[in-house]
Amino acid sequence: MIVRNLKEAEKTARRIISPDGNWESTRLLLKDDGMGFSFHITTIYEGADFQMHYQNHLESVYCISGEGEVETLDDGKKYPITPGTLYNLDQHDKHTLRAFKELTLTCVFNPPLNGKEVHNTDGAYELEAEAVSQ
Repeated sequence: MIVRNLKEAEKTARRIISPDGNWESTRLLLKDDGMGFSFHITTIYEGADFQMHYQNHLESVYCISGEGEVETLDDGKKYPITPGTLYNLDQHDKHTLRAFKELTLTCVFNPPLNGKEVHNTDGAYELEAEAVSQ
């Protein structure tokens, strides 16, 4: 059984802060845990507005708190994000995420992340990034 505490994990290398200052993510489950997916608690800072395109991963996102929107760039559709909203990037959707109020999100990635991923110039995570130390 794997048991982790968010507050404890935030004090370790599992907490990643984006170089661009838009978000931080504490990665509670990673590839090395062998579950077949990774699980993160991610904070998107108020005022953040940035593009992503997960070409190598599928992502499911559930909003715990805050207010924002996700816009799919292929069709320009905008979807409000409020507590209780789940959105799924099941088509490697190119999208923009906006935080009107700081967002706290749970994120699940398949395939799982290794741990130290940050977005590349395309807004994607690489498949083989450096792992965090357990």
